[in-house]
Amino acid sequence: MNTGESMVLGINGLGRIGKLSLWHHVGRKYFDKIVINLGREVGTSMEDIIHYIERDSTYGRLEGYLKGYRGESVITDVDADAFTLQVNGIGVKFLKNHRNPKDIEWADHGVNIVVETTGQFLDPNLSPDDPKGSIRGHLEAGAQKVVASAPFKLKQGATMPEDAVTTVMGVNDKDYDPVRHTLISNASCTTTCLSHMVKPLLEAFGIERVLSASMATIHAATGSQQVLDRLPKAGALDLRKNRSILNNIILTTTGAAKALQLVIPEMATIGFIAESVRIPTSTGSLIILVMNFQEELNKKPIRRDRINDIYKAAVEQNSNGYLVFTNQQNVSSDIIGTPKAAAVIEGHETHTRTGAININLEHMRGIDKKVLDSIKDQVGSIQVTQSVIYGWYDNEMASYVNMMGDRTVSITESLR
Repeated sequence: MNTGESMVLGINGLGRIGKLSLWHHVGRKYFDKIVINLGREVGTSMEDIIHYIERDSTYGRLEGYLKGYRGESVITDVDADAFTLQVNGIGVKFLKNHRNPKDIEWADHGVNIVVETTGQFLDPNLSPDDPKGSIRGHLEAGAQKVVASAPFKLKQGATMPEDAVTTVMGVNDKDYDPVRHTLISNASCTTTCLSHMVKPLLEAFGIERVLSASMATIHAATGSQQVLDRLPKAGALDLRKNRSILNNIILTTTGAAKALQLVIPEMATIGFIAESVRIPTSTGSLIILVMNFQEELNKKPIRRDRINDIYKAAVEQNSNGYLVFTNQQNVSSDIIGTPKAAAVIEGHETHTRTGAININLEHMRGIDKKVLDSIKDQVGSIQVTQSVIYGWYDNEMASYVNMMGDRTVSITESLR
């Protein structure tokens, strides 16, 4: 256990999530030093890395993010030979020799915790010496904990190992056991938003009243998509992934339904459907959540105001800022940069509709045939309310990366 000495953060990869994680942590200044593994040669000089770090097409310049419109450059003390520099007063060291996690020099630089952002090493069951690399390799290389910036990917039929857990801050972060868990998935941006939308409703109504649920995310483009149309690779099944994101609305898939069950296990009892549609924007996404509730007999049906009041109460009860409720009329760019908001509920657009559903009792399980024969009218009627809730999220910096920063710091605190 660390008893108070400096804590060092490792970041594997410097793509979208890697770079924005660097921005987050040099602003937060919790870690005394940050070590970033590039895993390859980059550009022609250190200046090319600096150029990439201090500029972002979505969020602007780093100094503006940290200091406001009068901010001056925050990158100093550049040592091209040592491959080091200072960012906002925090020492940053770059590594470029190894891509396989087990070979990265984390131990040599005193790294305590690694944030795995490449998206390449997500199977927690793979051995650390797997020839293609494994997330466990980071532990072999000296890290005490690893946070994955994506859901774990298990092979068909495999089970989650005892030392791995998936958490979303503000939902099930207490499931993390500092003694047992060394691999922690921060789920996905969509699961993060979705879980914060679902949790208040389950706490208010209970899982037993949820008849069905579904969601669709209208999602910004990601780095895995193509700028221009491209010929698919051999064996490719989804041809849409090779079409230009600049010109198309693209139907795709999401693992949010499966990941949601890891952070809210009760949802495993519901036939939950999750869909995703990619659109030509750089960030700022939307979840449309549909939940059907069984009404209680002879009681006032669920209405829009009640749904909104549930979210308002959840906001007031939690001071972490992860859930935001608004009656304003937003568009996606309004959500970009909203601090720490996992989900921004657009209360203005909450809708409900209550109606009767007729059920033939012959098709219901658990009813004894003698009882069924004694019932004159074998068609029953129940009242069901369908609710539609809209939740915005900044799928890059504000929602996902900021909350992953909180997760990383909270885990590091358990090492002290």
